[in-house]
Amino acid sequence: MVNSMSRVGDAFWRAAAYCLHPRVIALSILPLLLAAGLAFGLGYFFWEAAVTGVRNTLDSWRLVETLLGWLDHVGATGLRSVLAPLLVLALALPVIVVLSLLLVALLMTPTLVKLVAERRFIGLELKHGGPWWKALAWSAGHAVLALFALMVSMPFWLIPPLVLILPPLIWGWLGYKVFSFDALAEHASVAERRQLMRAHRLPLLLLGLVTGYLGAAPAAIWAFGVMAFALAPLLILASIWLYTLVFAFSTLWFTHYCLAALQEMRQQRAAAVAPSLPTVDEVLQPAPAPLPPFPPLP
Repeated sequence: MVNSMSRVGDAFWRAAAYCLHPRVIALSILPLLLAAGLAFGLGYFFWEAAVTGVRNTLDSWRLVETLLGWLDHVGATGLRSVLAPLLVLALALPVIVVLSLLLVALLMTPTLVKLVAERRFIGLELKHGGPWWKALAWSAGHAVLALFALMVSMPFWLIPPLVLILPPLIWGWLGYKVFSFDALAEHASVAERRQLMRAHRLPLLLLGLVTGYLGAAPAAIWAFGVMAFALAPLLILASIWLYTLVFAFSTLWFTHYCLAALQEMRQQRAAAVAPSLPTVDEVLQPAPAPLPPFPPLP
């Protein structure tokens, strides 16, 4: 366990250093442009319809109407007009996160893994245990499960401590599943990947939890309250950029950890099956004298 924790720290600093590599910075531009273009395109075509639908739903709930009436009475009349847009933004944010994660996994991860392998694990054999279509299906399937878990857990976010615990836990579980698979897809066989993810489950979950909290940090820029509605285009662009950077760093962190663990596992396996060679003293030791012949039988 101590060895795993030291490997976690070593992989962290290596991943942070790799984020400053010009190739990594250049790779982060394409997911940013695609995610931003898709987000603004969907907003252009569906924003008004989404806001209208949420507003009609809120008007049909008597409890919400009573709450809004009380807010009007105390002077917070402006909240009624921005509540629906803010809810649409709150619902769109998890989708933006998952979209950024999938784009990083699809467009950046193979190149980042190759970069780490070329610079640090030159002799590590490629066994191609996870082709790109299987990695994409794995990421998309777990992303759907994470979104479902987020939707189910939303009522518990009203409890102050849980809103700081549940979303990072869900994002951490998603990161553990997606980044571990992608980091080992090219170099590990299916059996090796399963063995590593099982043997290093706790350290990998720790990496996922930390990256989950890192992934939740960009949401803090939406803490402008009502002003978030006016700054929505700028905040959406900033969120996508921050999520892209966080997921790129997470990919590098998992890659350094997983490939180091894979290399160590293969070395241990090779040492266990290699025949033991004689030492120098054993080679130079003179051969024992032959035994005298047995006397002839009478």
